[in-house]
Amino acid sequence: MSAAADEALLTRAARLADERVAPAAPGWSMGAEPDPALFAEAGRAGLFGVEIPRAEGGLGLSFKVKAALAERLARVDFGFAMSVINTHNVGLRLAASAPEALRRRWLPELLAGRLHACTALTEPGAGSDLAAMRTVATREGAHWRLDGEKSWIVNARRAGLAIVFAQCGAPGDVAGIGAFAVDLAAEGARRRAIDAPFALTSIGAGAIALTGVRVPEDHLLLPPGAAFGAIMNEINGARAYVAAMCCGMLAEALDRAAAHGAARRVFGKPLRAHPAWAAELARAAAALEAARALTARAVEAVAAGRDAQLVAAEAKIVAVETCQRALPELLHAMGAKGLEADQPFSRHLAATQMAGLADGATWLLRARAARLRLREAPARAAATEQDEG
Repeated sequence: MSAAADEALLTRAARLADERVAPAAPGWSMGAEPDPALFAEAGRAGLFGVEIPRAEGGLGLSFKVKAALAERLARVDFGFAMSVINTHNVGLRLAASAPEALRRRWLPELLAGRLHACTALTEPGAGSDLAAMRTVATREGAHWRLDGEKSWIVNARRAGLAIVFAQCGAPGDVAGIGAFAVDLAAEGARRRAIDAPFALTSIGAGAIALTGVRVPEDHLLLPPGAAFGAIMNEINGARAYVAAMCCGMLAEALDRAAAHGAARRVFGKPLRAHPAWAAELARAAAALEAARALTARAVEAVAAGRDAQLVAAEAKIVAVETCQRALPELLHAMGAKGLEADQPFSRHLAATQMAGLADGATWLLRARAARLRLREAPARAAATEQDEG
């Protein structure tokens, strides 16, 4: 696809974000539910079809465009961005793995924004530790029976479709995990909302309980042996675009603070003319540039199909921690105005905590990055010795 198609999509997304999402987002942070019509508008703008092939009704654009879309939407509201991207990702999996009948059944509704969808991986006792997964799939003739519970799932409170990961083999064997397309209107499937003290209803967080849910054989999208590798690759991509979303939130906060510093006068001169005040913005801006550079490397690696385990983990660590450190400073640079409902600071502060947990908690990613770096060290040392020899 051409750069013009990329730019057209991002222009439509920016217009939707600024004109429709931004006015509604303060209400979402105080518990209001998003208007379903907004998701239909997102569908008409093509936001649910970014990477989905044109033959399946999508736009056929790149992962880089999806990451840029996520960043642009997150400037206004992290939860809405996560909701859109997660529904999109289910559509992408359907396009890649589902039989034609299922694609025809679900993809048109999903692309139009009329069907919300989620990826059901996390459980009450199993997050990043997939070997601890307790949701089980038992073969019963031409069907599978699903039993278990998923929690803290983006979109679960309003999803009609889920890709459910379940253990098809022996407990603790990640190679036994499979992924199923599950109609959440099926008998035995129940959803409930999960709310936090800081509301972010746009993310649609919820739990899914499955009790004897029967799904046909052709709903097994990723069989045991394939599902674990697929989800790990997808998680690397998610870490890259969550890093981009954190960069988007911080960029918006910087722009707001800079505008405030130009307009507000203190002791007879603009706020930005006070060195101590300006230094806070300079520090945040420099940190943002560093986070963006690492995030760009991660996005490039994912888009090129290279091993992105290390760079995606490091990008998410740096972007999340930069955002968590700088956002409070920028809020204080705004004074009490930063607490007002029409400012994004409070909801972005809450969102950065979610970002630090999504797709791998920060402490786990640090441990993973350390292992990968240490694994690289002997190979680099050997290569250096060979060159010197």
